[in-house]
Amino acid sequence: MQSIFWTGRLLSRALRNGLASISSAAELNVFNKKHPYLVSVVCGFPKDIANGRTRKGQFGDDAWFATNFQNADVIGVADGVGGWRAYGIDPGEFSSYLMRTCERLVQMGHFKLSEPGDLLAKSYYELLEHKKPILGSSTACVMILDRNESLMRAANIGDSGYMVVRGGRVVYRSHEQQHYFNTPYQLSLPPPGHDRNVLSDRPESADTAEFPVECDDVILVATDGVFDNVPEPVLVAEMRRAQGLAADPQKLQSVANSIAWMARNLSFDGCYMSPFAKSARQNGIDAIGGKPDDITVLLAIVAL
Repeated sequence: MQSIFWTGRLLSRALRNGLASISSAAELNVFNKKHPYLVSVVCGFPKDIANGRTRKGQFGDDAWFATNFQNADVIGVADGVGGWRAYGIDPGEFSSYLMRTCERLVQMGHFKLSEPGDLLAKSYYELLEHKKPILGSSTACVMILDRNESLMRAANIGDSGYMVVRGGRVVYRSHEQQHYFNTPYQLSLPPPGHDRNVLSDRPESADTAEFPVECDDVILVATDGVFDNVPEPVLVAEMRRAQGLAADPQKLQSVANSIAWMARNLSFDGCYMSPFAKSARQNGIDAIGGKPDDITVLLAIVAL
């Protein structure tokens, strides 16, 4: 696996140096096999770009990973529930541990090609058994490409998710899991004595899917900071630009940068009728504007 890693700590510096360094972090993974494989890049921002956490695998309270093992490519994102900060709990610790454990289990071969939900469950239950409790909650989305079968399998819990574009149109998309408006399904470990007051869904509740992939399919895996702020037609238009770029990772990276930067800009636009605001109005809440949030864009293309 080859990798390229960029970092840009301050927005002003990013603006001076151009779009490539606007991405707080980006990694490229290329798996050279004769079977289908993923070329993937990532870009994102913490909500608080000056003080938020920005390091490999994390943007604020969001976390992500991209790895491979033998005949599988595996990617995933998670979004720590920010409300825990009011209780003195770091929301990013839970999501980061969840994704790091998924990555480690894949690299050790301790996963099933056919069951991304099982990978998510193993990571979660390992977190529960940690000697020092890692408190918090997180949504999560994990996808496994079975190269031999040309099949993608996904498990999604909550309002992170994925979208697949083929020939310029959406062919597969995850569905949000919500208890009620702005309250997604989530994996949780509450502090002792708070179990009854905290939503906690089992990993077995994840929405799972299996579908065939084709060369040049473009796959977006992202946290809700993207889907809440960027309308689907705009995402599709951006993803069309990625088609045919498997051999040009720098250009693929620029598409991921563009999506992430667009999501961030729209999230702070107070006059914009965002997807989040439209959903709020459908639920009887008079809202307008974007939804400021951490942003994670993991963009992949199927290559042969």
